[in-house]
Amino acid sequence: MSSIVLEALEALERSKRIDKKILLEALEAAMASAGRKAYGANLNIAVEFNEHNGEFKAFAVKKVVETAVDADLEISLEEARKKDPEAQLETEIRLLLPKVDFGRIAAQTAKQVVLQRVREAEREKVFEDFKNRLNDVLTAEVMRQDGRSVILDIGGGVEAVLPPKEQMFKEEFNPGDRAKVFVVDVRRTARGPQVVVSRTHPMLVKKLFEAEVPEIQEGIVEIKAVSREAGVRTKMAVQSFDEKVDPVGACVGMKGIRVQAVVTEILGEKIDIIPWSDEPAKLIAAALSPARVSRVLIEEAAKKATVVVADDQLSLAIGKKGQNVRLAAKLTGWKVDVKSEVQMAEEQLREASQELAAQEAAAAAAEDEVFELPGVGAKMTARLIDAGYDDLEKMAAATIEELTQIEGVGEKTAEKIKDVAARLMRGEEVEEEDPKED
Repeated sequence: MSSIVLEALEALERSKRIDKKILLEALEAAMASAGRKAYGANLNIAVEFNEHNGEFKAFAVKKVVETAVDADLEISLEEARKKDPEAQLETEIRLLLPKVDFGRIAAQTAKQVVLQRVREAEREKVFEDFKNRLNDVLTAEVMRQDGRSVILDIGGGVEAVLPPKEQMFKEEFNPGDRAKVFVVDVRRTARGPQVVVSRTHPMLVKKLFEAEVPEIQEGIVEIKAVSREAGVRTKMAVQSFDEKVDPVGACVGMKGIRVQAVVTEILGEKIDIIPWSDEPAKLIAAALSPARVSRVLIEEAAKKATVVVADDQLSLAIGKKGQNVRLAAKLTGWKVDVKSEVQMAEEQLREASQELAAQEAAAAAAEDEVFELPGVGAKMTARLIDAGYDDLEKMAAATIEELTQIEGVGEKTAEKIKDVAARLMRGEEVEEEDPKED
């Protein structure tokens, strides 16, 4: 019996890749379930399997109490100590039950319990295995369509789901097709673990290059950032830690063999590989490849960049429906605004005109403010403005000596200017007088 049971357990362990200890626990639980049919449904049954002699021993587990009320589940302290002198109140004691023939129904129950436990153990193992492969790339085989989702075989009899939003634009799937997929989620469900994979994730491209480029595997080249619009274009920034190794060349490969392998896997999607730079202006200029950039104006606080390109490069820099500039912004993490030389010149001219208009308006307002100063005429106003006293605050703050330096302003007029300016600043009314020069 021992060898038969153990051989069966070891066979299960090999085929299902489940620890024998878990299988033994399942078997013991199954036999305990069967034992309740043989010994009585109300008993708390525990079963132990002896690997050496192949015997199952069944025990009735009872709680030690002062006086037993439920004979199936309780035993008095006095009776318990006859079995075990060390027995204590509120503890449990195991009482060996006589051997019985479990019968066909009990054996069938045990079988169902074992199978259920094995299924649960399998599911948990799959979940743990694939949880450790989260953010990894797997080779999958198409099995079938489930609505708009695609069901894939990812090995070991495990199925993965490729939802519609994770599928590349217009990609078709036929049973037996093979494709690389990126694991984005592993979930527990009522039907077991569910592995969710993607063909559109930017990390799929990164992982494919890591597999193709030895310099990345060796840590000489690093992929710093990836932005992607699946099925159309990817931008990838790379950096080398060895000045002798060109990071872009390493990823492209001899005659483009490395990049072509990745492009083939993602159905001809265009890939722009650019050198990484810690200088935002250089990185942004490179990210707008294949367009040629004239200059980049950086606004550090807003993390915004204005990129100026030649007029014939504008549409290339922006890309179809804004795709090129959008991917560049995602890659760099900066807000990117692209303008042509003509647009930039027009904008600068407009800003200069607005600034000049604002200055003229401010000067007119200041002039109007001085004209409202009671007792100061047009000539005196012009002299005050020319001398730099173009608002009430400056007039009130000026010293008598400073004001008398202005032609036509004596001490009395200077005192009057200071006094009137101060009163107007306080909001007091001042009567108008005929202006007089000293």
